[in-house]
Order: sequence, then structure tokens, then C-alpha cells
Amino acid sequence: MTLPNFAYFEGKIVPYSEAKVGVMTHALNYGTAAFAGVRAYWNDQEEELFVFRPMDHFRRFLQSAQLLLMDVELTPENLTEITVELMQKENHREDVYIRPLVYKSDELVGVRLHDLSSEITIFSVPFGKYVSNDTGAHVTFSSWRRVDDNMIPARGKIAGAYVNTAFIKTDAIRAGFDEALVLNVDGHISEGSAENVFMLRDGVIYTPRITDNILEGITRRTIIELAREELGYEVVERSIDRTEIYLCDEFFMTGTAAQVTAVTMVDHRPIGNGEMGPVAAQLRELYMDAVRGKLEKYRHWNQPVYAKLAVS
Repeated sequence: MTLPNFAYFEGKIVPYSEAKVGVMTHALNYGTAAFAGVRAYWNDQEEELFVFRPMDHFRRFLQSAQLLLMDVELTPENLTEITVELMQKENHREDVYIRPLVYKSDELVGVRLHDLSSEITIFSVPFGKYVSNDTGAHVTFSSWRRVDDNMIPARGKIAGAYVNTAFIKTDAIRAGFDEALVLNVDGHISEGSAENVFMLRDGVIYTPRITDNILEGITRRTIIELAREELGYEVVERSIDRTEIYLCDEFFMTGTAAQVTAVTMVDHRPIGNGEMGPVAAQLRELYMDAVRGKLEKYRHWNQPVYAKLAVS
């Protein structure tokens, strides 16, 4: 992966090589950090880079920081402005992935959340597909369970919790699958390793409740709105049993990195006819148009990067 040229670090944009922390940094030793995953998409026709739903991402980012008892003075508006400035500095002309990170920055030994300082860093890298086989993914149910809200809250993107994701993802890939599905402690479908999930059955789209230990995904929210408003589907949030997946008509996964990934086989069992279904296909197209600023109705989701430069 290509390294960034710049990063926001300790209150200013600096060359990436200068954005460094010590090996005693609390977050490195104890996972006491939270992050966001934000994408920006290049629109060839407009020659514009659009950051997708940054305000929503940064609101959730600050909520994750709140869970870790971090006092952050920056607002979602401030963080959006910093991100735009960073994108301008990088001068991206392609799709990119943006990683904001807030972390306990003190260099000391001792596990706790209180009486510690916090810092924010942001960097970006060119980024394409997260799941390479995103039109026909073959997934499996993981033997690992999703962390419970009373263990580590899954609704926060807490860095240390993603060791759970790493176990899930690595075991699935090494077993020859594209991704994995994870059950919560109650035995219901929670998520993919790092994606929200949707199931089409008998003309209704279902997705797990936010109380089933899922990340309250921005892409999830986007897909729910597009499915209801543009395609006219009923979308129901409820607990989903494992065997329902084997019998459903379509199944797909969503996330900032994964975008809309169609799942066509689960544990060697075909979903529907074993090909990407029409609902997933339509939502993929709508989503990709939305993130590139091509849907006027949803243009408010897009933060242009270079528009201000063009008129300055």
C-alpha cells in the first residue's frame, strides 16, 4: 500500500514521516484508541473529489471517543474542514480511504481510561475494493463470537476491539473464504468481520437490530434509506437466525470499506440462484452514484474537496 505524503498530527498537517509516536504510547500498548473509516470518491466528469458523509462519520467518531472518556475539543465541522484541507494537500485524483484516529497519547505503563491525554491524527491512502470478490462473495460462519456491549461496545469503533475482527477475518481467509459472518452471544447474526449485513426474504429486506452488537454503520444507514426511498422496499430491523441466511433470496454486506458486497454462497450453500441478485445490484449502482455526487437528491451527503480551490 502506498504511504501518505501528509498527516494531521498533534494539531497540524505535517509530512507523514513526522507523524510518529513512541513505543510506550498508551494506545499502542492497550488498544485505547478509536477510529473512523471514511471514503472519498473521485468524479471524473466534475473533476472533483467527494468525501462521503463526513459529518455523520465524525459524529460517530466523537461518540466512540466519548466511550473511551476522551475529551475532544474539535467538532464534526472542525474535523471535516481538517479533512478537506488534508485532501487538498495530498491532491488526490482517485478514490481514497481516510483514517481518523483518536488515541490515548501518554507514554506510561498502566491500564486505565481516566487521567490520560488524547490526540487526533488523520491520514489517507488510495483505496479500491476491500472484498475483491464483491459481486459473488463466498462467506462462512466464524467460530468466534462478536464482542458483547457489556464487554467492549461494538457501536464504537474502538481499536482494541478489532482484534476480534482480526481473528474472524484471518481464519476465514485462510480457510478459503472471502469473508465471515459473526454471531453475537445470543446466537443471532451480528455482522461480517467488519461489515453490516442485509437479507432479502419474501420481498422484505431484514438487517440486525442495533442492539445485536453491531456497529451503527453509516453505509448501513445509507442503504436503508436508498432501499426504502428509491426502491420502495420495506426494511425491517430485527434479530436474524443463522439458518435464515441459508434460505434467503439475497444476502449482502455493507460498510465504508466493503461498500455493497453481494454474498452468493454461505458455507458452501448457494444464496438464491448462486448469483448476485437484482436488489443487491440496484443498491450497488445507487450507492456508487450517490458517493460520487451523481444523485442530486442526496448531494448533501457529499463534501467536495476542490470546489473552493476552483473559485479562489
